[in-house]
Amino acid sequence: MLQIFYDSHDFFLLKELEKLGPKKGVISQSVKDVVQSLVDDDLVSKDKIGTSVYFWSLPSCAGNQLRNVYHKLESDLESSKKRLAELVDQRGCLKKGREESDEREEALHELKAIELKYSELKDEMGGMPTMIRLPLKH
Repeated sequence: MLQIFYDSHDFFLLKELEKLGPKKGVISQSVKDVVQSLVDDDLVSKDKIGTSVYFWSLPSCAGNQLRNVYHKLESDLESSKKRLAELVDQRGCLKKGREESDEREEALHELKAIELKYSELKDEMGGMPTMIRLPLKH
């Protein structure tokens, strides 16, 4: 369908496209959906003039669209590179004071032991019946 626009450099009504579509291998019943899909993808332009809706697309428009997408992707890539550099710097700052040492290893081992003991006590309390405390009257 897009080739119809590129070959003719002309404007079309939907009825005209429905006649031309089968010549390019598009079933006439699906021409409307195909054209709408091209409009949604910004490959074909559409404008209502009076009561008629015209469709058109020029090869230069597709080139411009590709250039815009390319520039957006380049910009996104640059932003991502900057963000990566920031995160690497942040990671470096966070690693300060966490250098591998015997003292740190011992503290981590102790922390794991405390967490395990906490988990065991929590499980033990989970099996016990809960006691309801009523407020004392004075």
